[in-house]
Amino acid sequence: MSGPLDGVRILDLTHVVMGPYATQLMADQGADVIMIESPTGLDANRVLGGGPHEQLAGMALNILRNKRSVALDLKSDEGRAAMRKLIATADVLLAALRPSALERLGLDYESVRAIKPDLIYCQAQGFPMDSEQRDAAAYDDVIQAASGMTSLTQRAFGKRSLVPTVVADKVSGVKIAQAVSAALFQRERTGQGTHIEVAMTRATTAFLLVEHATLGITEPPMGDWGYQRILMPAREPHKTSDGYLHVLPYTPKNYDDLFGTVDWPELRDRSRYETHAAMSTNGDTLYPDISRVLATRTTAEWTQFCTEHSIPAAEVRAMEDLIAEFPIEQHPVVGGYRVIESGARFNGERTVVRRHAPLLGEHTEEILGSLE
Repeated sequence: MSGPLDGVRILDLTHVVMGPYATQLMADQGADVIMIESPTGLDANRVLGGGPHEQLAGMALNILRNKRSVALDLKSDEGRAAMRKLIATADVLLAALRPSALERLGLDYESVRAIKPDLIYCQAQGFPMDSEQRDAAAYDDVIQAASGMTSLTQRAFGKRSLVPTVVADKVSGVKIAQAVSAALFQRERTGQGTHIEVAMTRATTAFLLVEHATLGITEPPMGDWGYQRILMPAREPHKTSDGYLHVLPYTPKNYDDLFGTVDWPELRDRSRYETHAAMSTNGDTLYPDISRVLATRTTAEWTQFCTEHSIPAAEVRAMEDLIAEFPIEQHPVVGGYRVIESGARFNGERTVVRRHAPLLGEHTEEILGSLE
């Protein structure tokens, strides 16, 4: 299967995780992604966390798959000339440099549109273009703080802390991939190019406020922000008699079935959980009640019970076990590695590795030679 983005050429002028994750999604869907990398120094995603090769950390094996690499010095006349030729062949340019840097390099939208009027130009940075921080350095930790994410951890756990994954980078990457795909669809109908801006702070805040705006979204506010059930400190996997299981009864019948397994007078009053609003309001008792009930049986017994009664539940699984479920591919330089699927399948097809993660500049001669 060639993929829905087969025939689309994307120039990837990004680094670290946000942009490369976006282009990984599109590369897996068939796009010809050409990474524009500096000939001196390695991008962080090639080295972070270590790995089997000095240019290919474990993260790079997946985030750079299905892409080609061109090494260009964009500060040189020769490098800029080559970049202009590449732009003329491209459908999309994704840039994650500071706006002032793009202007200095002649890679701002107006300059690029003069070369390719129908180009989809996506500009991604930490803060909005219309803010005073448009040129500020930004990484995931900074955006978690600036987007309101750390205030969620304060509400839930009484401590301002960071989520243990680069969630702002990845959420923004998904937004980029979706916006670019929408712009390509629009161009098919109108023939027109588009300028897209994705600011990590706005993308991440919007992501958080899907459920957490609540009563704070009206003007004037009707109450405080925050989806109370999710902010409960007791919202965590429950201990069974021999392990851990997360159970989330979601309907009054789910609660009747679950709490009906014990004959405890305090659980006979179902009014606390008879509607979604009541569940949210009474979250301070909901999770402790579930935990007390789950402690009466084994994980296997509860898993079977929940399956039979259509109660959402899952055993807590170890990351090493999940990694082991992904298929193994053989990289020509580093050998075997696990291919972490992007999450979307088309016609049931698994992620196809057309190209393994390249070394720095591996395709420079191939691609630049084709422009002559």
